[in-house]
Amino acid sequence: MKLKGAKAVHYDSGPNMTPLVDVVMVILIFLMLTGSFGAASHFLPSTMPIKEKGKGQIDKSKIPKVPDPQMEIFISSDPTSNTFRARIGTGQTYADTDSLYAELTKKRLQHVATGSTPDKMQIILSPRLSTRFNHIMMVYETAMKAEWPKIGFQSAKD
Repeated sequence: MKLKGAKAVHYDSGPNMTPLVDVVMVILIFLMLTGSFGAASHFLPSTMPIKEKGKGQIDKSKIPKVPDPQMEIFISSDPTSNTFRARIGTGQTYADTDSLYAELTKKRLQHVATGSTPDKMQIILSPRLSTRFNHIMMVYETAMKAEWPKIGFQSAKD
């Protein structure tokens, strides 16, 4: 007795592709999770300040504009007495807004005496991580009162 099913055309579909697709998907997900999707950086990040004069022969038209000079004010809070300390650069430390205002006004007048304007100087406020917000705002308001127009903030340091 012969079966009709044995004479029917047998379709061979080839090797099973499911494991291959699984492996490719795992690799794709891994690459997506570990890859960087940020924009390409055209310059190497550096902490060195930009200076007008540098080494090497460079076309003067391609040199970026030198940024305005900066005066950094470091701010810290004393948690026990609820007071602040503001240090201008590596100079003296001030514990009240009146003496800080007097020093900032003196520095602004010195800056103007050199022939520059206050808007050519950047005041950078650098609070510590533990600095209270009201102390940061007191120093900010004091710098505004001393008529410094360009005041910025730098990420907290500790």
